[in-house]
Amino acid sequence: MNDLRLLFWETTAGCNLECIHCRRLDVSKELMQDDLTTQEAFGFIDSLSECAKPILVLSGGEPLFRPDIFDITRYAVKRGLMVSLATNGTLIDNVIAKEIVESGIKRVAISIDGADEKTHDDFRKQPGSLKKAIDGFKRLKNLGMSMQINCTVTRHNRHQCEELYNMALSLGADAIHIFMLVPVGCGVQIAEKNMLPANEYEEILNWMYDKTLEGKIHLKATCAPHYFRIALQRKKAIGNVKDITISGHPHNSTDPAKAKMQTMTKGCLAGTGICFVSHKGEVFPCGYLPVSAGNVKRKPFREIWETSSVFTALRDTEQLKGKCGICEYKNVCMGCRARAFYDTGNYMDEEPYCIYEPIRMKQKPATCNSKN
Repeated sequence: MNDLRLLFWETTAGCNLECIHCRRLDVSKELMQDDLTTQEAFGFIDSLSECAKPILVLSGGEPLFRPDIFDITRYAVKRGLMVSLATNGTLIDNVIAKEIVESGIKRVAISIDGADEKTHDDFRKQPGSLKKAIDGFKRLKNLGMSMQINCTVTRHNRHQCEELYNMALSLGADAIHIFMLVPVGCGVQIAEKNMLPANEYEEILNWMYDKTLEGKIHLKATCAPHYFRIALQRKKAIGNVKDITISGHPHNSTDPAKAKMQTMTKGCLAGTGICFVSHKGEVFPCGYLPVSAGNVKRKPFREIWETSSVFTALRDTEQLKGKCGICEYKNVCMGCRARAFYDTGNYMDEEPYCIYEPIRMKQKPATCNSKN
C-alpha cells in the first residue's frame, strides 16, 4: 500500500525573504504569473480529495503572499482535507492570525533557523525576521492554534540545536521538525560550505533520539531517513524492538488532528507516503527531488499518483543501488533519494551522507576448500 499521507503544495513561488537554503532559484518578491489560478487550485483539490485524504500542507515561497489563500483553505476543508500552513511567519499580524484560525487550518509550521537574531536573520537575509516570526508564532498560539517549528540544520547553526530545542519548549510548540539540508535550488550553491559531514549528521540524529525519550515535545527528523535506522539500532541495543518497523516517538496527544500530524512510519517517504506539487502544477516525489511525475493541469492527480514510472521505481526497494540496495534497514530508511540524485544523478543510488555499513558489506566472501 502506498497511502498518501502528506501532500506539500507550493502555492506560489513568491516570497518576501531570500533564504540561502531555498529549494528554488527563481523566488520572486511578487506573485508568479504561472502560479495555479484559484480555479485551477480548486480543480486540483477536487482531484486530490477523490484520490486520498492526506494532510495538505500549503507552502511556498510564502503562501500568505496569495490573496486567495484562505479561499483555497476553506475549499480544501470542505472537501474533507486536513490543512496545514508552512510559513516564514513574518507576515502574521493580528488580522492574518485570526484569518488563519477561522479558515480551518489545523496547524501552522513556522521556520526558525537560528536561536539568535544574527544566526536566523543572516540565513533568511532579512533583519528583524526572527522577531517577526516569533511574534507571529505567539499570536497564533494565543488563539489556540497547534504550532510547529521547522528548523534546517547546517554548519551555520549546528551548535545551536539544544538552544533551538529549548526555544520550541519555551514557546509552547507542539512539534519541532529538524530538516537536514538537501542540496537543491539555492542549497546547491551553499552545499560545500554548509552541508554537514555524515558523521555530524549521525551525532545530531542520535541527539534527537535522546530528546524524544524525554517525551516533552514531538520531534521529527526530516530529510534524514537514517534516523529510523539509528532508532532501531538504539532499541535493539536495549532489547526493545520486536520487528523491523518503527512508529517513532510521537508526543502523546488526545487531539486526533495532532495525532495524525505526529504519525511517523519510516524514513524517505518520497513517492510512497508524500509528494510535492509545484506552483506550476508539476508533481514531484518530494520538494527536493526535481524529477517530475506529471502535471495536474494535464492529468488527474490520481492517475499521476497511481501510475507514474517515477513513483513506481521509488516504491520498489529492490531497485535501490549501492549500499542502500543491500542494507538490512532499507525498508525503514531507504536513504534520501534527493541526496542520491544530487550526488550521482540517479535517485535510486545510495545515500551519500550515511556512515552505516550494511552487514553484507562486512561479510567476507566464502572460499572454496575443495580437495585436489
